[in-house]
Amino acid sequence: MNYKHPYLSDEACIYRLVDEYKQHKSLVVAYDFDNCIYDYHNKGHNYAEVIELLRDAKSIGCHMIVFTAEENRPKVEGFLVDNKIPFDAINENPPFFKSGSRKIYFNILLDDRAGLKSAFHQLKEVINIIKNQI
Repeated sequence: MNYKHPYLSDEACIYRLVDEYKQHKSLVVAYDFDNCIYDYHNKGHNYAEVIELLRDAKSIGCHMIVFTAEENRPKVEGFLVDNKIPFDAINENPPFFKSGSRKIYFNILLDDRAGLKSAFHQLKEVINIIKNQI
């Protein structure tokens, strides 16, 4: 038999997220700091599209977690506040998810080294579906 992994399909990932949103009235969106929303190497990159998507996600009630290796927490928090980028936690699980694991719980991760393009488009479509149908 020839089985294909179900989540190699963007469409399957989108509908899984929509179903999770319907069930919980929220999603947990984790996002990286360096080179995802912050120009770590000062190359003049523009991260406005990702930042706007994060604001849209927050507008539908998503729980936002900054998932970063950046150790300077005041720098991260200051940047987020100064740029009006939504966050509920930094490197911490949501309060409704109890686990002893080091892995942060999330429904979707936006990270420049972990398929940002795919995750960006999936989350954008999920938000559109939720805003238009739910």
